Amino acid sequence: MPSDQTLFKYSLLSLYLIVLPTWISLNFLQAPYGKHNRPGWGPTISPSLAWFLMESPTLWLTFLLFPFGQHVSNPKSLILMSPFLFHYLNRTVLYPLRLSRTNTQDKTFPVSIALMAFGFNLLNTYLQARWVSHYKNDYEDDKLFWMRFLGGLLMFIVGMWVNIWADKVLVGLKKEGGGGYKVPRGGLFDLVSCPNYFGEIMEWFGWAVMTWSWVGLGFFLYTCANLVPRARASRRWYLEKFKEDYPEDRKAVIPFLY
Repeated sequence: MPSDQTLFKYSLLSLYLIVLPTWISLNFLQAPYGKHNRPGWGPTISPSLAWFLMESPTLWLTFLLFPFGQHVSNPKSLILMSPFLFHYLNRTVLYPLRLSRTNTQDKTFPVSIALMAFGFNLLNTYLQARWVSHYKNDYEDDKLFWMRFLGGLLMFIVGMWVNIWADKVLVGLKKEGGGGYKVPRGGLFDLVSCPNYFGEIMEWFGWAVMTWSWVGLGFFLYTCANLVPRARASRRWYLEKFKEDYPEDRKAVIPFLY
């Protein structure tokens, strides 16, 4: 379908074009949710509802597009798509459910930010799902498929475990603090301010290896552009809020390095 090929090409170009502006802008201005929440961004909704709605395209759009791919019945394409879906099952369904059980369900998440995330997830899910189900044409000839898949999957699983563990710690601290913030301690929190972001960066690096594609690499680069500046801002926020009670030697997101 030439029209879809054109859409795919320009969508992929768009993904790469937004990486640098995202990195630059987030070094000066943080998205106003979570600990960086501030007024002035329009109507707001509860965080759990925001996460569910803005991440939902990763599930329903994948299931909508996948059956139209030429590789829909290829076991390799189904296996390759599975880690993406497992991650977003957690992020779209399970994580909002955990959030909904905390004492932080005031309407504090700007609808404008949720809409921007919704738009990115439409773009990214279209690219990842169409590549895996349709445009990856070397499933049968790729002799390194299983080696790259298993190596990338190992990184993905470790990253996802770190991401989920860190999220649980942070949600648990908010429960204990009655919706307020505490200094997280233990495990990777003793090394970095945002192990949840470190875990997610690991996941999408693993995904880039598994897919061995421009779409996977683009998603990994965008993840870094989005999360690394936010991690640095979060470390600065912790230092300003807790002062001498916060370990100054903790890095922002990458243990021992950054």
